[in-house]
Amino acid sequence: MRFHLNSFKYLSVLATFLVCFQCVLFFVESSTRSIETDMEALISFRSQISLDPPNPLSSWNQNSSPCNWTGVVYNKFGHRVVGLNLFNLGLLGSISPQIGNLSFLQSLQLSNNQLKGTFPREISNLFRLRVLNLSSNSLEGSIPSNISNLRELRVLDLMMNKIRGRVPEELTFLSKLQVLNLGRNLFWGAIPPSLANLSALTNLNLGTNSLSDAIPGDLSHLRNLKFLDLTINNLVGTVPPTIYNMSSLVYLALASNWLWGKIPANVGDTLPNLIGFNFCFNNFTGTIPGSLYNLTNIQIIRMAHNLLEGTVPPGLGNLPSLTMYNIGYNKIVNSGDDGLGFITSLTNSTRLNFLAFDGNFLRGVIPNLTLLDMSHNSITGAIPHQIGQLEDLQQLGLAGNKISGTIPDSIGNLQKLNRIDLSGNQLVGEIPTTFRNFHGLLSMDLSNNRLDGSIPKEILNLPSLSSMLNLSHNFLSGQLLQEIELLRSVATIDLSNNNLSGNIPNSITNCKSLEKLYIAKNALSGPIPGSLGEVKGLETLDLSYNRLCGSIPPEIQQLQALKSLKLSFNNLEGSVLSGGIFRNVSEVQLQVRWVQVAFPTNMQNVFDPDLLLMEKGDQPAKLEIQHDCLIKILEVGLSCTIGSPEGRISIRVALHELRSVKINLLHCNPSKKSKQSVML
Repeated sequence: MRFHLNSFKYLSVLATFLVCFQCVLFFVESSTRSIETDMEALISFRSQISLDPPNPLSSWNQNSSPCNWTGVVYNKFGHRVVGLNLFNLGLLGSISPQIGNLSFLQSLQLSNNQLKGTFPREISNLFRLRVLNLSSNSLEGSIPSNISNLRELRVLDLMMNKIRGRVPEELTFLSKLQVLNLGRNLFWGAIPPSLANLSALTNLNLGTNSLSDAIPGDLSHLRNLKFLDLTINNLVGTVPPTIYNMSSLVYLALASNWLWGKIPANVGDTLPNLIGFNFCFNNFTGTIPGSLYNLTNIQIIRMAHNLLEGTVPPGLGNLPSLTMYNIGYNKIVNSGDDGLGFITSLTNSTRLNFLAFDGNFLRGVIPNLTLLDMSHNSITGAIPHQIGQLEDLQQLGLAGNKISGTIPDSIGNLQKLNRIDLSGNQLVGEIPTTFRNFHGLLSMDLSNNRLDGSIPKEILNLPSLSSMLNLSHNFLSGQLLQEIELLRSVATIDLSNNNLSGNIPNSITNCKSLEKLYIAKNALSGPIPGSLGEVKGLETLDLSYNRLCGSIPPEIQQLQALKSLKLSFNNLEGSVLSGGIFRNVSEVQLQVRWVQVAFPTNMQNVFDPDLLLMEKGDQPAKLEIQHDCLIKILEVGLSCTIGSPEGRISIRVALHELRSVKINLLHCNPSKKSKQSVML
């Protein structure tokens, strides 16, 4: 009896061991099959993708472990693929149905590629999937009904594709969904009220489709919703009152539909967390709700192109974070005698970069405005003459736009102006003489326009001008007036790229504060005035591309602060100076014509004096050879810079000539052969 009992125990233990062993074998075999299955699915995916070099999927090699493949994420045991993250790689092709065999996949992100074809039904086999992002591709077809299998899905982002059809009711079964983004597709039909069952939803974007009918009031049941975008559809009717009670909303956008009705006066109280409010391009009536101005964190208020009436409510000064305020093209009127006084309160909105109230019935003058800067936009048309009514304006910036027409005389009424910048536009005509009224002006920039006529002496008689006078890149003509001496305090004068003629007036010596003077690319003639040597603070002097003649005045050497001197492309002659800035040849731009005039009999006028000094210790024969070599080098330089292409020598010929010079110099100085003092 005892024997039989022990035998039974032994057999039981053995059986248990065998079962466990079989389980281990099954697990190992199953894991092997799983790895192979995942690898086959990935290779199938790769086979339908084409890539331009460099290929981001070059690591997808069947001879290596998928654990090391780009974008492939394995679980910690290395047995199954749990993530495929290939966004923004320029993938071109379609999504293989084999993707559905990655049964442990939790994240599939293929956004911002060039994938085409239909939405694969096999994706719905990935029942562990939490994130599905196929946005910014060219996928077509409709969302398959079996998407309801993805019960673990938290994020479904299909934005910017060509997916069409109705928004499927089956999405209702995705109870854990937090982000649903179907914007910028081709969906049509009504918004399913059943979407209200997605209680975990925080972001709902159905914008830029062809959705129709009314907004379902059931959406207000989404108590966790923060972002609701239904813009650019064909939605009609009034906004359900319950939508205005969704206190969790941070961004509400219903723009570009066919919605009507009044916006509740207390919308700012019932939606206390709003940062963005976009109701543009609809048919809303009533007044602008003043309660919006209670939202101290709001950044965007857009209600343009509606049928709103009444006045702009008080309280705009409560919005320090405001970046955009657009109430244009409504029926807004003035508030009593206040005119446009509401603009004054916007001075607290220091982040404001877009303000529009055009297309209304507002009248009056912009009050107490001290700074108006609309530079670097795309503003067109002429400067309105009413600008002269901004009598408190201190800074006017309209640079970098497409403003045309003439500068209105009324701009001279801005007597408190200390800075004016109209550069980079298409302004024509003469500079108004009314600029003489700018008694406190520090800086004037009218450059890069099409202004013509002469420089009016009225703007030269602005003693307050201390920072800059920039009239460059216009069509100004006439002579530089002696009155330029009245600009005693200005640091920079730029008159380059015009049609100015005549001499540079000696009176410029009185511009004692001048640091930078640009008069290049005009038609100035006569000598360079030696009086420039008395402008001790001059750092930059550009007189190039004119018709100046004579020699360089020696007084220029006295400008100890001078760092850049450009005299090229004039008719200057005589010897090159050796003092002051001329000690550093790299800072001086003269011209090849200087050499041409002196060639070959007066070359001592263009040779570097230091170079000539180096020759004194040599024998006369050597000096003659060295002199001939220098002449030859200059001759090659002149031959390379002849105006017509036919007259220039080729680089090959120039190189041959210079090599000959090198050989002659080395024969002349045998001791220097090893040092290769001349490198060609």
